[in-house]
Amino acid sequence: MTATAQSPHLGQRIRRWLARIVLLALAAGIVGIIVVAWMPKPIPVDTAKARVSTLTITVDEDGYSRMKDRYLISAPLSGTIDRIELDPGASIAEGAVLARILPLPTPLLDPKSKAQAQAALAGAEAGERRAQAAQAQAQAAFDFASDQIDTQKSLAQRGTITKQQLERAQLDLETKREQLASSTFGVRVARHEAQMARAALGRLGANPKAGDQMILKSPVQGIVLDVVRDDAGVIQAGAPVLEIGDPAGIEIVVDVLTTDAVQIQPGAKAQILRWGGPGQLEARVLRIEPKAFRKLSSLGVEERRVNVILDLESPREAWAALGDGYRVEASITTWQGTDLLTVPVSAIFKHEQRWHVFVVDGQNARLRPVELGKRNGFDAQIVSGLQADETIIIHPGERIADGSLIQPR
Repeated sequence: MTATAQSPHLGQRIRRWLARIVLLALAAGIVGIIVVAWMPKPIPVDTAKARVSTLTITVDEDGYSRMKDRYLISAPLSGTIDRIELDPGASIAEGAVLARILPLPTPLLDPKSKAQAQAALAGAEAGERRAQAAQAQAQAAFDFASDQIDTQKSLAQRGTITKQQLERAQLDLETKREQLASSTFGVRVARHEAQMARAALGRLGANPKAGDQMILKSPVQGIVLDVVRDDAGVIQAGAPVLEIGDPAGIEIVVDVLTTDAVQIQPGAKAQILRWGGPGQLEARVLRIEPKAFRKLSSLGVEERRVNVILDLESPREAWAALGDGYRVEASITTWQGTDLLTVPVSAIFKHEQRWHVFVVDGQNARLRPVELGKRNGFDAQIVSGLQADETIIIHPGERIADGSLIQPR
């Protein structure tokens, strides 16, 4: 057979082999696509590291500001009051004229009124003596606490007492200072009441004439909180006229659930957040009121709550714009631990009646049981089961199981 005769057959064989190769390549590609399609795909996950940090547990509730020292000015006797020219927010000095009461057209003197005025004067003078005794007691307690704080500081420097004992002594000193300021305010108020009672007794014995009047003066320096009666006219004895207070003495009232209140201790640290001014204000728990009250929640659920009183520790200049009855948000510390192994609470979950986390092991998720300690709304303490800097999965979904193929975002 010649070369010319063999050429067609050789070409046919080559074409057949090429066709076979192409078919095999297509089949291999299809098989590869099917295999890749059926292979498990990594699940994208969010991760975080277990870290050693400080864990703080707080009680967060709404509250309001309240002036500690406030005084309601009332009419000591019946008469005709002039129009009040003061407006809420007006600053007043001690002894400033607040209102004037003129005699009624009919005589103010009668035996019953005079006897009542004499009794009121005796009570007011007794109240003044009682307030002075309370002030002396508060002054003695403050002087003693002031002497003790220097000794406590020396003992703390030598390590004889703990830091907590020193802080407790400092808190006691601040409490005694507040009690002294409040008792001083009480003395001024009691003295003012006695002066009003003496003046009332003198006016009751006087004949009404032109120019005869009783002047109501401010017992303290402060601001006008509320004008109860601003129009002129007849006023009865004991009727409220206006309310004044000391803007330098502001405390925070926070109502918390009774189940949270039992965890709060006097002297605990607190922060005032979102109060309207810049930054946050530092405060401490002054006291927890002993009596609870009922309150309906926003969902209509009846709750038992109790007021917690906070004393502001930030400088007066930082919260000068804070007035009486302003809304605030308070965060009260109930527990704090340092050098604790913590993870985000979004990483822990219950599995077979135990707490677990998913630990990142290369490209796989491994289910691991852990033991929890304290926790707040963001972080949880890990007592055992994890090591620092191990990577865990946060917000694990139902698709993730032990050994799942994962891809951290």
